[in-house]
Amino acid sequence: MALNNLQPAEGSTKNVKRVGRGQGSGMGKTSTRGQKGQKSRSGFKNKRGFEGGQQPIHRRLPKVGFFSRVSKPYSINVDRVKQVAQLEEITLDSIKSVYKLSKSVEKVKLIGSAAKDLASKIKDENVTTTGK
Repeated sequence: MALNNLQPAEGSTKNVKRVGRGQGSGMGKTSTRGQKGQKSRSGFKNKRGFEGGQQPIHRRLPKVGFFSRVSKPYSINVDRVKQVAQLEEITLDSIKSVYKLSKSVEKVKLIGSAAKDLASKIKDENVTTTGK
């Protein structure tokens, strides 16, 4: 085997369809585009979502949903979770050591009637209390 003897595998390649080269080729006149219409014209480009002039489905249906990129804090009721209220210094890591939080939680808000008394213990800007 040498580089000058290489050939593609049997049946792996096909001849290129040459359109618009006379009636005898079977692909003359309309050049396989059919009769009339937008798709048969030169310069036609099928735009995404275009339905031939009919109102596209993405414009017929109402807009639904909203995703806020502002992360909301995870709320912990200190009246129910006594371990958080008993901590000496309240930081995000110390809360995670006594209360099971997922890794995605970045901010914590302490709520409940005893929460405002804990404001002096907080040593982390990612932990807040209710301001009432």
